Amino acid sequence: MGIMPIQSEGSEELQRFVDALFRGRTTVELLDIALEAEVLDLTVDAREIVSLLPPGTYERQRLCDQLNSATAAHGWSALFGTVE
Repeated sequence: MGIMPIQSEGSEELQRFVDALFRGRTTVELLDIALEAEVLDLTVDAREIVSLLPPGTYERQRLCDQLNSATAAHGWSALFGTVE
């Protein structure tokens, strides 16, 4: 039996957030993203990552790329992992 990696709650938080954003839609606006972050009561760190997003309309892959880039640039990849 192998050792299972320990995942923090943060590693699933952004993934659940992205999944919720794209439930029933193919694009989202930055305003919708910011509002949803408040509604879902994301942690302070997760909201900070969301605040780093540039304005625009996002398809899922573009949003994931931007979130992953922001977490990597700020050294939060270990905490938040990668979103898909």
